[in-house]
Amino acid sequence: MDKTDLTTRQKALAINLDAKTYGTFAEIGGGQEVARWFFSVGGAAGTVAKTISAYDMSLSDSIYGTAKQYVSRQRLEAMLQHEFAQLLERLAPARGDTKTFFSFANTVATRSYGHPGNGRGWLGVRFQSRPHEQPSSVIIHAHLLDSTADRQQDALGVLGVNLIHGAFLRRTSIADLIDSLMDELSRERVEIDMIKLTGPAFAGVDNRLLSLQLVERGLTDAAMFTADGEVVQPSEVLHKKPILVGRGSFRPATKLTLDLLTRALDQFLQEPGVQGQKPIVLAEMTLRSLSVGPDVGHEDFLARAEILGALGFDVLISRFGAFYQLAEYLAAYTDGLIGLAVGLPATRQVVADESYYKDLPGGVLESVGRLFKRSVKMYVYPTRDPASGEIQTVQHGPISPPWHHLRELLLEIGRVVPIHDYDESLLSIHTPEVLERIQRHDPTWEAMVPAVVAEAIKAKGLFGLKSSDPQTTYSVHQG
Repeated sequence: MDKTDLTTRQKALAINLDAKTYGTFAEIGGGQEVARWFFSVGGAAGTVAKTISAYDMSLSDSIYGTAKQYVSRQRLEAMLQHEFAQLLERLAPARGDTKTFFSFANTVATRSYGHPGNGRGWLGVRFQSRPHEQPSSVIIHAHLLDSTADRQQDALGVLGVNLIHGAFLRRTSIADLIDSLMDELSRERVEIDMIKLTGPAFAGVDNRLLSLQLVERGLTDAAMFTADGEVVQPSEVLHKKPILVGRGSFRPATKLTLDLLTRALDQFLQEPGVQGQKPIVLAEMTLRSLSVGPDVGHEDFLARAEILGALGFDVLISRFGAFYQLAEYLAAYTDGLIGLAVGLPATRQVVADESYYKDLPGGVLESVGRLFKRSVKMYVYPTRDPASGEIQTVQHGPISPPWHHLRELLLEIGRVVPIHDYDESLLSIHTPEVLERIQRHDPTWEAMVPAVVAEAIKAKGLFGLKSSDPQTTYSVHQG
């Protein structure tokens, strides 16, 4: 049967009719909506070894250990580990030669009297792809967006079935697995902003590419991974923290890029609302700046990710165009100060380019209002005029009237701040020129990027430097 024809009921039945698949369901917070599907379609005796719903926190702690948060990745992983280990201990001696065991778990907060907003939760499945194999796992984080509790619970049940079915029957194509998570659902009902695959069933998978896929395929507006390549749900890192973010193509990150972020961070740390705290520094790549596509685009994306990781930056991949969209997204995770580290051309876009905001009834004024209505500051790095050679700063750079009045207002109230003590010698560095020199093997590019970036580019053959020596990478389009 073609995957486009599969309903939730058919997926659950397909798992039930697979004589090898056998496991447990542990669900907290949203009802036993996933297990219910496997009971309702028939044949569950061949699939379901146990179901449990440890709602009471003390009881849950006694089984899975204590947790600071019950709707968290840590709780989910503890549930998966405990249930899978118990399953193997009790059933593997008698059935291990013929069964592929699994444990499914979720920990969810749905809409309720005490929690009237959107629901959210963690779902995961730990499973064997063949008897006696070490377990693999798929973990996701989802937002449940329906306006009623019963609709959110219904979406949770469908999503859980899709996850289990995908892990067992769609895993040979990672793109298909990701797409199938939303079968019989919609982006209006569910957002998936993190996915992580581990274990022998997913050998060679780069979870950073999966973050990109979530954004590319519209399952979420943004996804995040840390400098060391670990995919995270944004609230795990951003919750109530001051955040400084630099937007760019990072193709590659140059000495100017690093100086911009370093100087902006120096000033950010002096802000009264930031002093004494350790802010999160993010590099944001939008789909607009990514040449995405099968294989080539993904390799290019990973090259940028490697560079940013070498510099120690966490990475946010987004669908955002306007700066106010980015600020609104970040403000959902923190009430701390949000700093935007930008070059002078970006400031002109924000305060003077009406053509960029045709979709907003209020144009530039609405965009600026939405950007700065929260605790947001923009730190602006100067540029050098290519014709005259003069340095242009945010205070005095050319801007078309009447928008210079808006710029002056933002400067006066401290929402736009010039970056001080910049390195004037770096103003002649332009990212497209650096990339062009790399690709034609002109060694002068090395002087334009930080030493750690140069080493990473040379060691891993990034951006086509060693096009005759292709790197081994995993594409999510592979089978």
